[in-house]
Amino acid sequence: MKNIWLLLVVLIQASCSEEDTTIETPEIIGYELETVVEGINVPWGMAFLPNGDMLVTEKEGELYLVSSGEKTEVSHNFSVVEQGQGGLLDVALHPNYENNGWIYFTYASDEGDGDGANTALARAKLSGTSLTETSVLYKATPNSGRGQHFGSRIAFDNDGYVYFSIGDRGQRDLNPQDITKDGGKIYRLKDDGSIPQDNPFVGEPNVKEAIYAYGNRNPQGMVKHYQTGEIWTHEHGPQGGDEINIIKKGANYGWPVISYGKNYDGSSFTDITEKEGMEQPLYYWVPSIAPSGMDFVTSDMYPDWKGSLLVGSLKFSYLERLVIENNEVTKREKLFEDTGRVRNVKQAPDGYLYLAVEGKGIMKIMPKTAEDED
Repeated sequence: MKNIWLLLVVLIQASCSEEDTTIETPEIIGYELETVVEGINVPWGMAFLPNGDMLVTEKEGELYLVSSGEKTEVSHNFSVVEQGQGGLLDVALHPNYENNGWIYFTYASDEGDGDGANTALARAKLSGTSLTETSVLYKATPNSGRGQHFGSRIAFDNDGYVYFSIGDRGQRDLNPQDITKDGGKIYRLKDDGSIPQDNPFVGEPNVKEAIYAYGNRNPQGMVKHYQTGEIWTHEHGPQGGDEINIIKKGANYGWPVISYGKNYDGSSFTDITEKEGMEQPLYYWVPSIAPSGMDFVTSDMYPDWKGSLLVGSLKFSYLERLVIENNEVTKREKLFEDTGRVRNVKQAPDGYLYLAVEGKGIMKIMPKTAEDED
């Protein structure tokens, strides 16, 4: 009997000890924006280094290293041309960055034949505050003096292939439906720039073998789905008809044969929204929100947003949250209205969400708790 009482005392003490060390998680009651760094006029791309520092591209051509709220310019030798919507665009780390150090960039480049520029994909390594070992992996041709629709976002799939987008360069009737021409496409390369032999059009005469999908207008959002590994994109429509698409090998996304949009003057350029052999969007916006940047929320720091897709709106100056169930949008929510033209949104490895806002710089979404209100 004495041993039984001793056992009960030990169990009671252990139970009390567990209760004493339990830490309650404060209830999150909302979110607010905190400025990380100012003085970047059009922050286009964001990439997070393993030490928590951030690389930010400025459309005008500068590359910044952001650390502890301070920005330092990183020198590079990219042939960046700021031309209309073109400039220094996206930036992404190789999935195996900690071992190989490769960083990927897209930008408007004037290299090659013809006046003007077209979109290029390059990679380089960061040494201090300089880029080294720079090499151009792909350069779209021909150059054009047009200022529209350079794309361009970058994403890696689970097999280490790099995907990037190039817009139709303002030539909707020439480029998107023609796989012998660059523009209006989603491209896939090996990480060294070589062509994967299982790309859908390899071996066909005169085609651009880097093409993975086509019939796109101006994709400025791209992300790998956190569960399926699929590459998701969104693209600008004209007046109406912005789209979210899941990229499939060899698929035709229809631009400009099918569309849910109209010309900017309100006139129609196509009478159909569907056609056999052309993909329907997962979702489309009418009216257009002018989407730029996208990311899925997987962080526990935003429990009521977890699983949502976030998209920046250039036209209406807010961040949009989309709830997606079985590949259908079931809810839309406007966040941080009147913030400014949200050019990009990214979830960092530490779980925090960051916005790139034109005219303001980089902002961090901070959870608010009841304790913060006290």
